[in-house]
Amino acid sequence: MAGDSVAENKPLHLPSRFADLPARWGWQRLDETCEGVFDCPHSTPRLVDAGPFVVRSQDIITGVFRTEQAARVSEETYKERTSRVVPTRGDLLYSREGTYFGIAAEVPEQTRVCLGQRMVLIRPKSDLVDFRFLCRWLNSPIMASHIHGYRDGTVAERLNLPTIRALPVLVPPLPEQRAIAHILGTLDDKIELNRRMKETLEAMARALFKSWFVDFDPVRAKHALSKVEGAEGRPSTSSGQAIPGLPKPLADLFPDSFEDSELGEIPTGWRAAPLPDVFDVNPTRALRRGVEAPYLDMANMPTRGHSPDDVIDRTFGSGMRFMNGDTLVARITPCLENGKTAFVDFLKTGEVGWGSTEYIVLRPKPPLPEEFAYCLARSAEFRDFAIQSMTGSSGRQRVPAESLSHFRVVAAPRPIAELFGRLIKPHFGRARAATEEGRTLAALRDTLLPKLISGELRVKDAEKMAEATA
Repeated sequence: MAGDSVAENKPLHLPSRFADLPARWGWQRLDETCEGVFDCPHSTPRLVDAGPFVVRSQDIITGVFRTEQAARVSEETYKERTSRVVPTRGDLLYSREGTYFGIAAEVPEQTRVCLGQRMVLIRPKSDLVDFRFLCRWLNSPIMASHIHGYRDGTVAERLNLPTIRALPVLVPPLPEQRAIAHILGTLDDKIELNRRMKETLEAMARALFKSWFVDFDPVRAKHALSKVEGAEGRPSTSSGQAIPGLPKPLADLFPDSFEDSELGEIPTGWRAAPLPDVFDVNPTRALRRGVEAPYLDMANMPTRGHSPDDVIDRTFGSGMRFMNGDTLVARITPCLENGKTAFVDFLKTGEVGWGSTEYIVLRPKPPLPEEFAYCLARSAEFRDFAIQSMTGSSGRQRVPAESLSHFRVVAAPRPIAELFGRLIKPHFGRARAATEEGRTLAALRDTLLPKLISGELRVKDAEKMAEATA
């Protein structure tokens, strides 16, 4: 590593692959490769329902800025927060402190964004550094290891501006940077496509759940038709008329009227039952102490989507145990409020996994399909109830498992429950396949990245490896 400018900062401990770099590859400080490194306004912006996006650290935890979950600010706030510099395509968004510090993401095309708290804007010199290459360098395991442990005099991990500006950057020739960025970007695009596909499939399943078991849309439609037909002296839908958008054989399974219950009106013949009557809560799973088994920690519990990013093997000591078909819900603050929920479909047949003692494990009793619990756990009604049921001191509140006996579930008759299962299982199956492919692509990317950016693996060889996954 040449030059004292890099050595001024924390020493960069490099794998042996960096000992002999290709010709014309070199090291520079980040600020030497950039037009500027700009800090965020140190104030909390007021959020609104529509307007430009404000980028927060939790919005870029995957290295991609996701507009579908980002907050927005008013035009006035946007102008105030971009008075010094306006983020544009070619700039990088970088989180400087907190849980998700040290992560970079590109500013999306044709998207107006401003910086939230704990964010920095990096503007590379386009004639020296390709912004896509720089983004991947900053997100590389080499840099993650380098920045680990920065405290800046506080208990929270953070990077101050002098530290960020002095970060070491490996700078290959620009054509090589672009080729490396293209290969890794192609893999990233495939991973992102799989992620979006998973979310779309899951959204379809959850929409059907809400329509049938929360809003009772088929029953309401059939009820409305029966009123019209009764007024006109024609046979009612109970004699077999179809519901718009629902084939007649399926429509015949739904009633055309409602009856009173403790939850208000519910479809005739359905029942409002305490959750433990139709779900097993924290069911017994056999796993001996000292046995190595798949482990899902709280950090990898998804806030969106049903699949965790990473599951590792760890020797079982103490924690909640689960099997395929179970749903896991974080019961402690702030994980519950953040939506940490998972559907277990990543284990081998008959395998038992384990995780935090702060999970609640749910499994529907037949005839409800296993996926029903996940759809319920993601519903606004269940989450609001769980949050209101939390007890304990401030900052360590949790949901007692026994409180779930006070939550009422509207249970449909067997034919409708089984039909729901047949309709949504293919969605979860395709989402699981997309998850597995995404993990394979991510593993390939993470293997190629350090070899490419060190020059150990040349572009042509990496292209062949990437093409094999297409």
